[in-house]
Amino acid sequence: MSEADTESRAGREEVWIEKYRPQRLADVAGHEGIIERLQSYVDRNDLSHMLFSGPAGTGKTTSAMAIAKELYGDDWQDNFLELNASDQRGIDVIRDRVKSFARTSFGGYEYRVIFLDEADALTSDAQAALRRTMEQFSNNVRFILSCNYSSQIIDPIQSRCAVFRFSPLGDDAIEEQVRRIAEAEDIEVTEDGVDALVYVAGGDMRKAINGLQAASVTGKVVDEDAVFEITSTARPEEITAMVKKALDGDFTAARSELDTLLTDQGIAGGDVLDQIHRSVWEFDVDDRAAVRILDRVGEADYRITEGANERIQLEALLASLALEE
Repeated sequence: MSEADTESRAGREEVWIEKYRPQRLADVAGHEGIIERLQSYVDRNDLSHMLFSGPAGTGKTTSAMAIAKELYGDDWQDNFLELNASDQRGIDVIRDRVKSFARTSFGGYEYRVIFLDEADALTSDAQAALRRTMEQFSNNVRFILSCNYSSQIIDPIQSRCAVFRFSPLGDDAIEEQVRRIAEAEDIEVTEDGVDALVYVAGGDMRKAINGLQAASVTGKVVDEDAVFEITSTARPEEITAMVKKALDGDFTAARSELDTLLTDQGIAGGDVLDQIHRSVWEFDVDDRAAVRILDRVGEADYRITEGANERIQLEALLASLALEE
């Protein structure tokens, strides 16, 4: 094996979402308005408590880490505490780890940064304790809270934070990053492969990068076949064909398509439902039919969330679409 091959193999063994994580705010993809505001905080060295809200893979954690790196340089790890609140969600975490970090010395810096990821998973008592801690240590600690749903954060905390809402990343931002990583890793990606990664990501940069790395391990060209197979994602045209057959009244054919997706391709029922929801406006149906589809999707999603059988609910969805109004 040549030295070049060894280096390439070593690069493939790294986790690319960490290898290519932006180190500076200016390198964070998308969200130009948010990044500009965050950069102004850093330039003035005047951070407030902040709340980052938005779906996964949109740059919340990366932005928090970039802020710490720009504020503290090589000392950033000594002045930045990251906790995942979904794993450590009780009041003891706030009382012990957070307060302990806040009380320790911090080597000449005016304040330290505590990053609470998935803060919406904190219990109500833990959030109340966090509010008191934010008040108690406001002189020497700044909190950055990250959550998927800001509505799950109690109002007293929200009122103490500058709120930044991270929306799903645009297709152009994801495509640019995919192409940049592919070039850096010397991977050949076809145009339909890039399009497939953008579709699979659905605004989630982490999902796109993970998909690219997983599809590249064979060492072959990364095309749409490899992407859809490795990510266990149905092709958009397969979802469209299934729903259209149901709308045309051919339940048997629609059910057969569903069985192929669930059994042969091993796609999770919840993922099929998500793809139907994403593709509603691509089915070329009138508004009334689109409303029917969304109504049934919402009902099936609720029932699956409550513990119902995925296959039964998806078949019931297709059956309801196949029935005449």
